[in-house]
Amino acid sequence: VQLVESGGGLVQAGGSLRLSCAVSGRTFSMLVMGWFRQAPGLEREFVASISWSGSNTHYADSVKGRFTISRDNAKSTTYLQMNSLKPEDTAVYFCAADAVRFGRNSQDFDFWGQGTQVTVSS
Repeated sequence: VQLVESGGGLVQAGGSLRLSCAVSGRTFSMLVMGWFRQAPGLEREFVASISWSGSNTHYADSVKGRFTISRDNAKSTTYLQMNSLKPEDTAVYFCAADAVRFGRNSQDFDFWGQGTQVTVSS
């Protein structure tokens, strides 16, 4: 399974970005998708995940109400819409996938992208 993220960049606090993750090598509708992030010197942390059909989602408390995860099974792509961005959202954002588990931990995901940098300036 190959996952390729895009959409990262530099944005001012209060701004928005939309990340995309294109998936190939596996039937997309059979994958749970997730987003994680890792800031310098910190451990990778869960951001959001979405179930196979998209009917269920999980969010970290730190992003609830600001970020929205979605998926387009016809395009084999998942998205992370990030609004009201804060400097503490600065991190490398990783897309992840798993065929079996709908979880919130890194260990719940078998497949990972290379990451895309998001930098929020104050």
